[in-house]
Amino acid sequence: MKWSNDTALRRLTNGETAIAVIGLGYVGLPAAMCFAGKFKVIGYDINGKRIKTLKEKHGTANGNILFTDREEELDKASFHIITVPTPTDSDNKPDLAPLLDATKTVARHIKPGDCVVYESTVHPGCTEDTCVPIIERYSGLEQGKDFKTGYSPERINPNDTRHQFSNTPKIVSGNDADALELISNIYSSVIDSQVHRAPCIKVAEASKMLENAQRNVNIALMNEMSVLFSRTGIEMRDVLEAAATKWNFARYTPGLVGGHCIPVDPHYLLAFADKAGVETPVLRTCCGVNDNMARYVAESLIGLIRTTGRNPEEARALIMGFTYKENVGDIRNTLTAEIFNILTKAGIATDITDPHADPKEVSAMYGITLAAEPTGKYDIIAITVAHDEYKALDEDYFIGLSDGNAVLADIKWIYKDKIKSLRYWSL
Repeated sequence: MKWSNDTALRRLTNGETAIAVIGLGYVGLPAAMCFAGKFKVIGYDINGKRIKTLKEKHGTANGNILFTDREEELDKASFHIITVPTPTDSDNKPDLAPLLDATKTVARHIKPGDCVVYESTVHPGCTEDTCVPIIERYSGLEQGKDFKTGYSPERINPNDTRHQFSNTPKIVSGNDADALELISNIYSSVIDSQVHRAPCIKVAEASKMLENAQRNVNIALMNEMSVLFSRTGIEMRDVLEAAATKWNFARYTPGLVGGHCIPVDPHYLLAFADKAGVETPVLRTCCGVNDNMARYVAESLIGLIRTTGRNPEEARALIMGFTYKENVGDIRNTLTAEIFNILTKAGIATDITDPHADPKEVSAMYGITLAAEPTGKYDIIAITVAHDEYKALDEDYFIGLSDGNAVLADIKWIYKDKIKSLRYWSL
């Protein structure tokens, strides 16, 4: 039976049916927990180990959430939110396999009157041109007539206690006005901030692409200027502090671009542009600038070792930080792995420590062994991630790890103006 929007919302509110969140990673879990404050929720993930961990940590969230890896539980839901990863492959091409698998899973369980909303980041047109035909083929239902679809781009920032699922403005879209109304009403019931109704699904998809493409471009500019100023004897941080005194200066900082969004999403946009026959030289160049920063940092470290009078093949380096950002355990697309590989290829004995990274995950994903703690003396000490544990360290700590002529490479500008004895380098 196909329900009116009022009836569909009432059935969810009364607990007659549930919201299903498919994919319980850094995007899906916050969404599931937030919706569980008002509705019954089925949190589904194919990773049984993940489900076990969530059950132990969160239980049933006051009886409103069921964590499960049993696909048949999705039969109990009428509103399905897909939040699985959308990575790129080794050639930086979009890898839609997780998204397509999740789509097929949902299609096997949707019923007339159900709604499917995508939060996974995709290029414009993916929802309607790729995902909806799969739903129709596997379910035997027809969009618009039997079920609704929508797109609402995720905006989760891991380890950000200020910007949460419930207080961050939400973009929603639907396949038609009726779908948009239902999707907007359901999200509005748990979002305390603005719920923006995009005029169509493609606009919502493109907005997410633009958000991260803009950040990629701005960081690339800072990285390019950092290289230029560093090689001409100008301090990048001093330049930023001066430039930021102008009211309309957008302050970005140089750095290693890793993780699941900024280095990945622009490649979805580039693939979309290639298919459309449109050249995007600015975005393509900026991706290259950011991707090259690991090599720039590594080669700079090798050069710094040479300035100490040591042969790189006789030197030791310590890298502190492996995750892609501070105070998280996420190691996806971390550029520190490339820095490590370049240093070791140059013959430098290199240790990596990180209090947040899982050594087993690092070994499985990158073939790199994390050191439990620093050992001996080092010629180069590079801090690549601004973990809180590192911010508490003082110069005496690094002097204790130094051979007496070491260089402290402060990629994140944690210790600027605090280092007096050691040689200091930063972006």
